[in-house]
Amino acid sequence: MNARHFATATFTLAALAAGVAMAQDKPAAAKQTAVEKCYGVSMAGHNDCKAGEGTTCAGTAKADYQGNAWKNVPAGTCTSIKTPKGHGSLTPF
Repeated sequence: MNARHFATATFTLAALAAGVAMAQDKPAAAKQTAVEKCYGVSMAGHNDCKAGEGTTCAGTAKADYQGNAWKNVPAGTCTSIKTPKGHGSLTPF
């Protein structure tokens, strides 16, 4: 095998290896995790979306731990979140 063929073969193998590496599935950390709406845990102005009467969308909660303002949290963790006003809730209060 002459130098030119060797270089071509090396380049081809490198390109194939790069293609295989890029075709791998995303790492587990990059995959989307399940979330749930948790009411009463967001700080004023930091809710994820509409917080009931008088608000329009994200960031419009008027008070800390507002009972009708929600934040997305990892699924299964809402009711274990403690706040000065109690625990997070899966329903508005």
